[in-house]
Amino acid sequence: MERAAPTGDELLRVMAALASPHRLRIVAALAQGRAYVSELARRLEMNRPLLYMHLQRLEAAGLVTGTLVTAADGSSVKYFDVVPFALELTPEAITAAVRTLSRDDSGKGE
Repeated sequence: MERAAPTGDELLRVMAALASPHRLRIVAALAQGRAYVSELARRLEMNRPLLYMHLQRLEAAGLVTGTLVTAADGSSVKYFDVVPFALELTPEAITAAVRTLSRDDSGKGE
């Protein structure tokens, strides 16, 4: 089943989420398999609060998912997985996405 092209807002969220070296490293690490936060923090040599902030941004963009797993002793561990995705970024894809933008932010943040 072919996935529909992203809307303008979805494209902006994905591109913004991937516009960080930390988040690119997180996606690369999760591409090797799911991991829980403490394990991922050690592997990436990143503190957990910073890692959580980046994971939340990736999750909001639909690039990773988090699942809370409760052990028999009642403790909980949150595992993250990368969501398979493919993004073709062409002038035509951008033109189609622009038509669906919900707001105009031109000039802001430049």
